[in-house]
Amino acid sequence: MLKIVYPICCGIDVHKGFIVACIASTNEQGVTTYQSKRFSTFTNDLRRCAVWLAQNHCKDVCMESTGKYWIPVYNILEATCTIVLAHPKYVKAIRGKKTDQKDAKWIADIFKHDLVSGSFIPPADIRQLRDLMRYHWKLTNFTTGEKNRAQNCLTVSNIKLDDVFSDVFGKAASAITTRLLESSEPFDVTPYLTKNIKAPVEKIQAAVDGEMCAEQAEKLRIIRSHMDALELCKLNLQSLILTTAEKYFPQINIVATAPGIQAFSAIGIISEIGVDMSVFPTSKHLCSWAGLTPQNNESAGKKKTTRISRAGAYIKPLLVQCALSAIKAKHFPEVRRRYLAIKKRRGPQEGGYCHCKDAAHCHLQYAQEK
Repeated sequence: MLKIVYPICCGIDVHKGFIVACIASTNEQGVTTYQSKRFSTFTNDLRRCAVWLAQNHCKDVCMESTGKYWIPVYNILEATCTIVLAHPKYVKAIRGKKTDQKDAKWIADIFKHDLVSGSFIPPADIRQLRDLMRYHWKLTNFTTGEKNRAQNCLTVSNIKLDDVFSDVFGKAASAITTRLLESSEPFDVTPYLTKNIKAPVEKIQAAVDGEMCAEQAEKLRIIRSHMDALELCKLNLQSLILTTAEKYFPQINIVATAPGIQAFSAIGIISEIGVDMSVFPTSKHLCSWAGLTPQNNESAGKKKTTRISRAGAYIKPLLVQCALSAIKAKHFPEVRRRYLAIKKRRGPQEGGYCHCKDAAHCHLQYAQEK
């Protein structure tokens, strides 16, 4: 018989407009009784749920992470309960026997035997920093998308600035684009060029010889104004991020000592994994949580896949960017030598991931020593 780890616990089935909570109470004879109650997701009703749990002496709660709907519930119950947040795939009931009450009862049943693996949830201040950093990442993606659309406007107008400039949004190329939007008349590009331009003037003059219609010109103006607005939003957001992360500057400085990691990247890493490294038993657990290790998918003695998992949607790209920066830097020769050695045997992508794992190992060990 399975051991009862939590004699009194609660399973919560979370939805957008309401939650269903089921308290499972197990007596000394091993008999479990259940109490179910439905609450709306308005704040006052969630507070009533916390009071109801306290009246029934229930301090251990398990709920599934349904979209963003679990966050308000977690915020209210966090102060009075120990919450285990589970991925829906680990607590999903049998198809055909699913109701909201049965789902909550099923979560309580498997949780009382400690059969649910909880997700890593950092403290509230780290969660706020994580939310800001992820929004900053989204704004960067928006800017990249607008740059691609601006480049498409130039391409369909047969203006080939990307053939003569390494950065179409650099100082010289932006000045030429502004001049093109002011007038469709031919002009001399020489006054707009800077000293470090490598392409000959004749080739640049030929590249701007295109035909931009009024619709594409107006579209490009809208895109550029949107890019300016996004840049202003990013600057304001960066100021807010630095203010929020001020209390973690000692830890950020430690993370920034790793090869390839700058200050803002260090803030991004701290926002994802927090500063309490005791939640990860070993550095291998941290690498697995970040999605940097191969999956275990084996059946009948055959390994079906060894690809890295899809976890770490935010921290994994950040670590890869830091790794690519470190292997290109001249002042980290030992990192580059290790990358080149792995690249010969296993390819460039695996070499980059190996450096990401090395960085995670070093960060966890150094933080635990501190």
